[in-house]
Amino acid sequence: MKINANFKVFAGVHFDPSKYIESPAYGVNRFMLDRVGSEKARATTIVQYKPKSTFPEHTHIGGEEFLVLEGTFKDQFGEFPAGTYVRNPINSKHSPWVDDDGCTIWVKLLQMAETGEGIDPLHVNIEEAKDTKGQETDFGSVINMYSNEKTGELVQMCWINAAQSFPVDQK
Repeated sequence: MKINANFKVFAGVHFDPSKYIESPAYGVNRFMLDRVGSEKARATTIVQYKPKSTFPEHTHIGGEEFLVLEGTFKDQFGEFPAGTYVRNPINSKHSPWVDDDGCTIWVKLLQMAETGEGIDPLHVNIEEAKDTKGQETDFGSVINMYSNEKTGELVQMCWINAAQSFPVDQK
């Protein structure tokens, strides 16, 4: 399966909650933003966990990063409320669940380089990071969530002021 699979061109997607697709786990639904592959795929997805749902233990062979948009995401490593960025390294395993509040996350899978990523997970409370590490720019504010000089990867969270342009690196 290929959805918005040409990463050299811009792809815009209109989010429509009626277009969620059921995952193999009951109560867990996905809205696919990009995808290369079938069930185990390089993918960016909005995942909705209905209240009291779980997902069986699984391994992230290419790593995982996600942003909790609503509710509280839980696994054996902690509880991550809305506004938390989580980066789990290559070959990490977990068994997520949610309680009565349900949860919605934006997740990216199978995108990490095979070298240089490290073995430790990263958990960032975005509001705390914005207050302590945020940098003001001409367009708004930005936080460097993760960077790796070896692979060249840089993950940022940006807040763009109204009526401002956001510079995009065209390399």
